[in-house]
Amino acid sequence: MKILIIDRDKISAQMVATRLESEGHSVTSEASKSEAAERVSKQQFDAIFLDPTPMRDARALTLNIKRNAINVPYTVLMTSEEDVSFSDVMRMGCNDYLPKPVDAKALEEKTHNAARLARIFDQLSDISTDFPSMGGVISKSAFCQLCLTAMERGGRYNELAFILSISIENYDDIKKMDGAYHAEYSVSKMAQYMVKLRRQSDIIGQTAVNEYSILLQRAHENDEAINAAKRFAATFDEIDDFLPDDGTPISIALNLTHLPTGAVYFEHTLTKS
Repeated sequence: MKILIIDRDKISAQMVATRLESEGHSVTSEASKSEAAERVSKQQFDAIFLDPTPMRDARALTLNIKRNAINVPYTVLMTSEEDVSFSDVMRMGCNDYLPKPVDAKALEEKTHNAARLARIFDQLSDISTDFPSMGGVISKSAFCQLCLTAMERGGRYNELAFILSISIENYDDIKKMDGAYHAEYSVSKMAQYMVKLRRQSDIIGQTAVNEYSILLQRAHENDEAINAAKRFAATFDEIDDFLPDDGTPISIALNLTHLPTGAVYFEHTLTKS
């Protein structure tokens, strides 16, 4: 990834840059906040690690960066303050935060989360392949916009949001071995059960030919979304009509991703035959 570090502490910035470069990332450091805002207007960065010092609140800096940026970068607040909460981070418009001095393992985790979230939105924003809204399921493009709105609302109202993606992992194998009808039947069945199981406030979108995703909005606790994902997994495990008749067993993968951090909170794979 292309990463920008905004930190007037040159020693700290160099330590973070060295660790990121050792992971294969392209890193640029900028001590001046105003020059950093100018830089992001001309150069695209996938992630920005920023320390707002001497400012205590990074919101003004983050908003200025996002106004000027030619894309929507993943932003990580770096701070030595001990009383920072995640709700503070969301209010400041950042995706996540790193305590200083920066821990190498935590830094690696944040970069992986940033890359994961980028892959999700690259897929959602790819308008070359969209899916029509029908049967309680909205199009991929509409789903993408709602996910972006959910992240924005999180910063404004301290609301938690998650994407629960459920996919037929071996869709291509089923299509090759048993034919297109079997593959499409399994995906259709999966979507039908997702529509039945969702809460009224949950939004479903088709995000790939073999995948449907649910936007879980306004969760009060992380456990609420995790329990919802576990409920889907348990129910799917009991269902036995994903196939029209005997054929290749299907592999169903469930992944719960937190917005706006991109962290995975739940993963589960089950096989149905």
